[in-house]
Parts: sequence; C-alpha cells; structure tokens
Amino acid sequence: MGQGLSCGSSHEHGLFSAVQFGELVTVRTLLERDPNLLHQTTVYDRQSAFHIAAANGQIEILSMLLDRSVSPDLLNRHKQTPLMLAAMHGKISCVQKLLQAGANILMFDSLHGRTCLHYAAYYGHADCLQAILSAAHSSPVAVSWGFARFVNIRDGRGATPLHLAARQRRPDCVHILLDNGALVCASTGGYGFPGSTPLHLAARGGSLDCIRKLLAWGADRLQRDASGRIPYLVALKNKHGACAALLDPSSAEPLVWPSPLKFISELNQEAKVLLEQALMEANREREKNILKGTTYLLPSPSHSDDAVDDNISEASDTGLCCICFDQVCTIEVQDCGHQMCAQCTLALCCHNKPNPTTACLTAPVCPFCRSSIARLVVAKIKTDNDADIDIGDISSSKLRRSRRFRNCSEGSSSFKGLSAVNSFGKMGGRGSGRISAESEWVDKP
Repeated sequence: MGQGLSCGSSHEHGLFSAVQFGELVTVRTLLERDPNLLHQTTVYDRQSAFHIAAANGQIEILSMLLDRSVSPDLLNRHKQTPLMLAAMHGKISCVQKLLQAGANILMFDSLHGRTCLHYAAYYGHADCLQAILSAAHSSPVAVSWGFARFVNIRDGRGATPLHLAARQRRPDCVHILLDNGALVCASTGGYGFPGSTPLHLAARGGSLDCIRKLLAWGADRLQRDASGRIPYLVALKNKHGACAALLDPSSAEPLVWPSPLKFISELNQEAKVLLEQALMEANREREKNILKGTTYLLPSPSHSDDAVDDNISEASDTGLCCICFDQVCTIEVQDCGHQMCAQCTLALCCHNKPNPTTACLTAPVCPFCRSSIARLVVAKIKTDNDADIDIGDISSSKLRRSRRFRNCSEGSSSFKGLSAVNSFGKMGGRGSGRISAESEWVDKP
C-alpha cells in the first residue's frame, strides 16, 4: 500500500532514518545545515520526513516540522497525507497534533479513494477514529459537507467507514460510527459483494460482536445484497454457525436502540453508557436462548454474579426499581424525578423492528406520573448510611438484586419481568395497564 516507511534512501542522507527513530537533535542539526532537506522524499513512495514522522508516532519531530511551516497536507506517491498514515498506524498523538494544525480530513488517496476516517476504521484504531469525528464537528470542510455526510463518506469502491470496520471485525469502531450517525443499512458498490450492508460484511468476517452492535442499532436481517442473499446465508456460506444462528430470520428479534427519541439523542455520556450496557446485556440473554441446544455457546462472562458489591448490598429495598423489583434504580426521569432501572427504561423506549420507519417516534411518558419525559440522567443510590453511590463507577452486574437477569421475552420488546406487571396502581402511579414498547473478500490495503 505504499507504506515502505523504513527509509530505503537512508544511505543517501540520514534525515529519514533519524526521523524514523526519533533522533530529534540529529534531525534539527541536518535541517539547520540544509533546509532544502525538508523537500526531499524517498525514491519510490515519495514519503517526506513529515510522513515518516507521522507514521512512526514521532510527535516531537512532527511538531518541529509544523513549526517550520510545513504543510500538514503533503502528499506521497499515493496521495496520502501524514494524517492518513498516522490514523493507519494508530498514532493518536500525531493525529491530534495534525488535526489541531488544520489538516484536511476530507482528502482522498489514489489507492482506494479513502480518507483518514476510512483508515482509522479499517485498521481498528478507535481513539483515532473518535478524534477525527470530534474534529469533524468544527472542521470547515465537514461543515460544508455536513457531519452526517462525512460519517457516511464512501471510498472509491462504495464502502463507508462502517462497512470497513464491520468487515475487519472492529466492534469498537463499529460502535463509535453507529453512535455518530453511520447508516446501518447502507449498501456498498464494488466493495465485498455488490449491495452488501455492514451486516453482510460482519457475517462474512464472522464477528459476533460486530453483529450484535449492528442488530442493536437496527440492521435489517432481511436486507439482500445484489445477489439476493441475506446476511444469514452469507454467514452459513462462510461457516460461521453462531453468527448464522443470530441472523436467522426465524429467531427472535433483538432490542433496538431507540435513536429516534429526542431525549435519547440528548443523553449525557454516563446515562448513555448505562442504557447501552443494559441493551447489549438484554440482547445477550436473547442470544443464549437462541443458541441453547446448539453446538455454539457464548463465552462465559468474566465476572460472577455471586460477588455483589458491599455498598450495593447495603442499599435498602426502597432503592429497588418499583417496576421489576429486581434491579437497583439507575436512571432518573426529569423533570418529575421518578427512578427506574436501566432495563425497565429500555422496555419503555426500545422497539424490535429493524425498519426505522416503523419505530415509535412518540416519546413515552413516565410510567409513574404519566408526565412527558424531558430528560434521562443517572440516578444516585441511597444506602442505609445515607451515602450516595455513583452509579457510573459500578458495573451493571453488581446492580442486580438477584443472581438471574430477567430474560428478554421472545417476540416482544419488553422484559419478562415487565410483562407480569398489570397495573401501576401498586406503585403509586395514576395510570394503569402494562408498559408496552412500540414498538468480499478482504481487499488488499
């Protein structure tokens, strides 16, 4: 891919070798002796000292070159910028420095027509990906394009960063991209098999984690590629049995993140993490039911439900969710102040239809007082000694009152624990009735 950064012309002069190994004093001495060395490049790939510094994470040398008014958008033989190489090799400090220097995030190389965002997603560098997306909010280029268009930017073969992350088994990058508005059902052009969605590509790569996240963000299991195949058939063909079991259209649908709801889009980071963890855990319970009796078993969790945090064990019964009577209240409704556990909050908000046009766009109301939900925030746990416990510092497994997590009911978007609750009268609410939720081959880099 033109990444021969080990400096094939070092026998001619020592600049490139000194840059590669971070010899700052040597680089400064050479440039002071001959400033024209700044314009020298390697013979074949035409890598400048700037490219080599970025690709090798030599932040001090890169900063010195920027101080000498070197353009952050120099191009090598393949029209790759230093920012692309830093993102490709996961050099986050160099990525951040180049972004601060105004590097253009919307430049395309001549190999696959990819941007720095594609490179970060393809190689799985989640920190670089997040840094580029954060910069895109204020980048003049991205502003002129529109942030949503930038997140879904296509390379020369019609692949978005989400397609690349899914195919390369990069679940963290998949999550970040989905969280920033990547289109979960977008089809490719020539990348992979024509018409492939990120779910097709994740099925081809056999990544359960990527499939989980895509399904939880509304990926359609019935969407077909240009050859008429659904992701289930792609997983079967590539002998990914567990993936195929989850993608089987006859299996129960997963809960889907309620992104159309206004108060969901305005969640602060702590509340968002709690609800996302609860969503993935609920869907994991669904997966256990699907894979039960098959030869495919999910890995055991690294934690044990038997070990409950001492602070949580001190929580009084009044801290339990009054809907399921099983989980500690972790989410507070504003402005009324009523509290629920994250699982019951999801039962109010989530749907299990993959088509976003069928999602519930009407915001649900508080199940206790029937007032509109303006905002959701993290609740505080009150213990018997009146000490507040920060929910954000406690793993979700330690918020359980009982050992067994309530399973996500088959064919329903509400939990089994909720389906048994027939009235809110027991909880002091004015309303009655159940809570219901409307619901390629690997291309050579």
